[in-house]
This record gives sequence, structure tokens and C-alpha cells, in this order.
Amino acid sequence: MSNGNSITLTGNITREPELRFTPSGQPKANFGIAVNRRWQNRQTNEWEEAVSFFNIVAWGSLGENASESLSKGSRVIVTGRLEQRSWETEDGEKRSIVEVVADEIGPSLRWATAQVVKNERKGPNDGGGGGGGGGGRSIANEAPPEYDEEPF
Repeated sequence: MSNGNSITLTGNITREPELRFTPSGQPKANFGIAVNRRWQNRQTNEWEEAVSFFNIVAWGSLGENASESLSKGSRVIVTGRLEQRSWETEDGEKRSIVEVVADEIGPSLRWATAQVVKNERKGPNDGGGGGGGGGGRSIANEAPPEYDEEPF
């Protein structure tokens, strides 16, 4: 992400991740997060708080894994990029929204623990590049061709 459009958010999921598929079969998960910001007002010495809400979009196996692993109320860390999408309603009104297209999503371990279970990687002839039904892997970690870094 060297284009300068990079964002990392930590917050709580506000609605259950919804997994849908494009007409071509590409998985896409959508969910929202709330990010709280707290500060002390220096004049009143009272704590004040503001909440920002963000829509998160996760494509492919990331979306499948997010919809299977996360639920409303979970605290997550999301890294991705901001993307604006525009459309026109049936009434001819123009609308637009700014969403976070996720590159990585993980549970926050500040107040919780998590158990990581690696999914089996599917090959190109097994239905695409992602997902799986859970379970461990007995083969060494190998990055799929579209990644240029090693997975953990």
C-alpha cells in the first residue's frame, strides 16, 4: 500500500458480517465497526467520548473467514484502504459512500483471547483461491502466487 491510502482501525463490530457472492461467484463480506475515541476535557476535567462508524468490505477468502469467525460485538483490528463508491437510486438521486476495503482483519487481543485455526488452501482446480472448512494443515506454509510475502 504505497499509494498513501492506508487506514488501520480498531473497534467493535456493530452488525453481523453478511456474506454474499457476486454473479461471478466472488465472496464479499460486509460489516460495520464502531471506533470510540476518549479524551479528557482540560477545562472541565470531564471525560468526553466520540464514536465514528465505518463500513468494512472484505473480498475473497478474507470475507469468507471474517463471516465465519466474527460476530457482532467482537473487537477487531482492520487494515485496508478507503474507497468511494457512487450509484444512482431508482428515483434518480445520486448517492455515494466511503468504505474501508480490508486487506487484513484480526481479533483484538487487548481484552480477549483467540484461537487461530488455519484453513486448507484450495488449488485453482478446487474452486478457487480461498476458504475451506477449517481444520489444520499438514503442508508447509506456502504463499499463493498472488501474494508477494510469506503467510505466518
